[in-house]
Amino acid sequence: MTPNSATSGTSRRSFLASTAVAATAVAGGMPLLAACGGSYGGSKEGTTSGKDARKILPAFVAQNVVTPDIPSKNGSAAGFTGELSLTGLKTSVPRKLGKGGTVRVMSPFWGTPPKGSNAYYAAMNERIGADVVWQNQDGNTYDEKLGAVLASSDLPDVVVIPSWNMGGKIPSAIIGKFADLGPYLSGDRVEEYPNLAAIPSDAWKYSIFGGKLRGLPQPAPTVTGIVPFYRKDVFDKEGYELPTSAAEFLALAKDVTRARAKVWACDDMKWTAFNVFGVLSGSEKPLGWNLVDGKLVYRVETDEYLEALEWTRKLYAAGVVHPEARAANQGNAGQRFTAGEVLMYNQNISDWWGKTAEQAGHNKDFRIAGMDIFGHDGGDPRLWAGSPAGIFAFVNKKASKAVIHDVLAAANVSAAPYGTEEYMLTNYGVEGTHYTVRDGMPVKNDKGNQEVLNAYVMLASPAPTIAHPDFPDIAEEQVRWQQRMGAFTRKSSFYGLQITEPARYTNLSNDFEQLEDDIVRGRRKTGDMQQAVSDWKSQGGDKLRDWYRKLLDDTGSAQG
Repeated sequence: MTPNSATSGTSRRSFLASTAVAATAVAGGMPLLAACGGSYGGSKEGTTSGKDARKILPAFVAQNVVTPDIPSKNGSAAGFTGELSLTGLKTSVPRKLGKGGTVRVMSPFWGTPPKGSNAYYAAMNERIGADVVWQNQDGNTYDEKLGAVLASSDLPDVVVIPSWNMGGKIPSAIIGKFADLGPYLSGDRVEEYPNLAAIPSDAWKYSIFGGKLRGLPQPAPTVTGIVPFYRKDVFDKEGYELPTSAAEFLALAKDVTRARAKVWACDDMKWTAFNVFGVLSGSEKPLGWNLVDGKLVYRVETDEYLEALEWTRKLYAAGVVHPEARAANQGNAGQRFTAGEVLMYNQNISDWWGKTAEQAGHNKDFRIAGMDIFGHDGGDPRLWAGSPAGIFAFVNKKASKAVIHDVLAAANVSAAPYGTEEYMLTNYGVEGTHYTVRDGMPVKNDKGNQEVLNAYVMLASPAPTIAHPDFPDIAEEQVRWQQRMGAFTRKSSFYGLQITEPARYTNLSNDFEQLEDDIVRGRRKTGDMQQAVSDWKSQGGDKLRDWYRKLLDDTGSAQG
């Protein structure tokens, strides 16, 4: 779920991707994750798989409330495009499971958080049977707040941590500071919370940290969540043809840029470049490793990685990238896109619906679409599967049993599947207050857009689902795009394994993303990256490779 969206299970990795802050948090000139200090009492390295994992996992009990119009395929979400019968909604939580306590939740938030005393929070808490209090933090700088909170002794009852914020010593903090939920959820115990029981097992497996079930997951499709969007209304009007290779993209970008008219071809396209050139996933470290011709390689060592950076650098050098994108974190790429200042940008797939809904009442001609990812040479792309879960909620290990039950009760409501009363409440709020029914479809009003934002879905979500009753054509376009891209998606050697690296290596790769941004913007040279990779190898990269190789020998590969 993303802000103002009825799409659950989508990856949030790219909320930070386009602003290039996903892997670096700097405070006072030094990496904050390194500054946290200590191991937080969490020292279990490696991963949990096979029989050990099966002993921990909750039993899977499928929910078949509504049959999807577009079943999941090639790792896509399931899609719902038919009319939603609001009078036929099922009840998935027949009684309140909460114990009536108060639960403090720290969570990232993108946008302007609503006031704590609002009609949406009140309705959700009434359904849950507990008072969930949100301590929202700016999602774009969440790393900084997260590191400081985890290093302190004053920890909220629940801390939400996206996978892209799990660099440095954060995994060690997770192991040392958060509760084991196995006694409440493993095996048949999960049946007390039937919506949690319907979460796919791969997502639960990825929620095992340090040999214990510690995370409540937000499941994600395995296909990449980063979409290269374009202004379809402008392309259609001007007769622009979609590019099918890296060279065609650059040529198109030069052709459509009109700097004097304040129109540029694109925003920062680095994350699309990684997909175009087939670079291994980088948001979660294990997925950045892969077995190639019998040798284990890390993404920064590959030719594809350097080629992607060099191509992105050419876009900047050609003057086709919006000037504000030259400084990471400056401005808002989505706003530049809707304003017509850029015609292409990359962002989470949720923007497909989000921008459509946002502009519907302001610019009726506005059309957003996602271009298919192409191979850099014009052939088929080579894409890599993302993690089976993208965001997790963790419970303070000092929390009482009553608080844990309240957290699970809240997660059981937010994980309700499409077609239920709880799904509608979680994603649309209260009828008449947050949305109205128009032609049988729920349509959010201003209050709904202000209050029903990324809150409760951060505790847990159902299996990946895309459903927009107000814009069913957008839902279909999203799912079809995922299915087409999923056909070219493969799994790396460590797919689906939650891995805790030895503490001595946790900060080894911290500087790469900043260097990437400096290179593509022309502030550093490509040769500087080659030197950085050489330094990485000598400072521990080669030893880390040996560690991963042994882990691979012990667990087996996800490939095949």
